[in-house]
Amino acid sequence: MSCRENTRVVRIGDVKIGGGNPVAVQSMTNTKTEDIAGTVRQILELEEAGCDIVRAAVPTMQAAEAFREIKKQIHIPLVADIHFDYRLAIAAMENGADKIRINPGNIGDAERVRAVVQTARERQIPIRVGVNSGSLERELIGKYGHVTAEGLVESALGQTALIEAMDYDNLVISIKSSDVTMCVRAHELIAERTRFPLHVGITESGSVLRGGIKSAVGLGIILYQGIGDTVRVSLTGRPAEEIEAAKLILKSLGLRKGGVEVVSCPTCGRTRIDLIPLAQQVEELVKRYPPELELKVAVMGCAVNGPGEALEADLGIAGGDGEGILFRKGEILRKVPEDRLLAELKTELDRLAGLA
Repeated sequence: MSCRENTRVVRIGDVKIGGGNPVAVQSMTNTKTEDIAGTVRQILELEEAGCDIVRAAVPTMQAAEAFREIKKQIHIPLVADIHFDYRLAIAAMENGADKIRINPGNIGDAERVRAVVQTARERQIPIRVGVNSGSLERELIGKYGHVTAEGLVESALGQTALIEAMDYDNLVISIKSSDVTMCVRAHELIAERTRFPLHVGITESGSVLRGGIKSAVGLGIILYQGIGDTVRVSLTGRPAEEIEAAKLILKSLGLRKGGVEVVSCPTCGRTRIDLIPLAQQVEELVKRYPPELELKVAVMGCAVNGPGEALEADLGIAGGDGEGILFRKGEILRKVPEDRLLAELKTELDRLAGLA
């Protein structure tokens, strides 16, 4: 099976994907792209959350023209999402798009595709060929009886072959399904048949909770096999929540380093502190620290087992009856009043980060 080290390198603005480069995290704006101020504001929020590449919808010529001004105010590559109208793809590239996402099957005949490819070639702009289970060609559905992983792969490879025949191979492929097992199988199949970098994701996955679980399962299997060069976790929620979910998935697989990791125990009858809001407060607290601060922080419910169970944590707090403890690598540093646990943890983190 192919792995990400063997895929081609594609440059999207200043970001390289493929060829063993770090898996890049993406999201998509949900503003009207014509609303330049609102779109820029959301992209800057995504940048702060750790987004590497952002995509924006281009349903109108005004949206395509907005790219020129948006690009001046952001700091990450901007991708144009195109459906149906090939002229919008050309206009988006002329206005600074760093990449375009198209489904060649829905933008018209070969001459229209050729016009898009010509502009991309002139400007060396990569094209992401996107296929998903909802857009699979009727003939392939007929061939396989229904939507299948094999059909998704055949569609994607057929469309990339069309563009390659036009003497252009600066391409990225995405094949997505809301069916986790189908999506996994499709990626396993296509990884054996192409060296183009792969944009991976579980499409229409659902709300932050349900979609996050589906995405973690599907993307975890795909990425663990060495497949996938850039990722989007598609959630029905705020775009910044997609970035947080993607980073957690990548960190869990050892594909992204840096930052403070929070571990916390489940509640049980031994819990002697209001653990759930405390863990949430710690998760919010650690977002303020730079990625260079690589630590594991534990939030434990009782002082009896807490330090022992969290022995690998660089720093931790554990609850007691009216008071808790601050500990490091399983060793108790000091006892702390319960209402001071968060503040004492912050003080120690500030010291470790060189901010005290």
